[in-house]
Amino acid sequence: MNARRLLIAGALVMQSVIAHAQWINLRSPNTPRLPDGSPNLSAPVPRTPDGKPDLSGVWEVLGDRVMPTDGRIRSKYVYDIASDLPGGAPFQPWAKALHEERQKGLGVGAPTERCLPHGIPDAMLTRTLPFKIIQHPGVTIILFEEFNNWRQVFTDGRDLPVDPQPAWVGYSVGAWDGDTFVIRTSGFNDRSWLDAGGTPHTDALKTTERIRRTDFGHMEIEFTFDDPKTFTKPWSATVKFNLLPDTDLLEFHCDNEKWTEKSR
Repeated sequence: MNARRLLIAGALVMQSVIAHAQWINLRSPNTPRLPDGSPNLSAPVPRTPDGKPDLSGVWEVLGDRVMPTDGRIRSKYVYDIASDLPGGAPFQPWAKALHEERQKGLGVGAPTERCLPHGIPDAMLTRTLPFKIIQHPGVTIILFEEFNNWRQVFTDGRDLPVDPQPAWVGYSVGAWDGDTFVIRTSGFNDRSWLDAGGTPHTDALKTTERIRRTDFGHMEIEFTFDDPKTFTKPWSATVKFNLLPDTDLLEFHCDNEKWTEKSR
């Protein structure tokens, strides 16, 4: 697939060493098809046996901006998740100054440069490095191709933990509101960025994700951020995602030493 060829080409120029898996192009029996055999991405939303929308699949953020630096297509949210807000995110003064400094540096110094994980939603905004949702009763798993990372969203009725050990992707619980899957997350550390452009947060961050699959091949997520130490008020951003049919994740390992030696 063209999308997966772009994935490999893009990943090869990043700061990691990649070992390629074998499932780069397969014909899934669960993919609805048009008369010519191509995937029907406008087909109805698939549903689980209990009637809930099935979010399972390999997803990639919608590319809607051509980057002037290299001509590659990116999401407009990848460097600024608040790009739709007039005036940007409602920062506290310290956070605004830090964000402006990181923006001027074009995201240099991101945790991923040291093979540290992306945060939320940053891990879901990197085009050519998709994520996979696996939906099961009791827990929904989100697998991130980059760094072979993962996330658990528990749907077994538990509440968020009290005073947890801070984590890169926090602790998540989910529940259905009609056909919308609502994820609440807290317990973040303060080391991740909300996007590749350096939007900061503290360990007080709480996020709410409202996920809606609009048809077989399309999904949108409304991210709401509540962090009174960083922002003057809660705020939201809605991001669209496309399904990557008939493919699967590749293995992706980060090794700064090997990359550095190769680049010398």
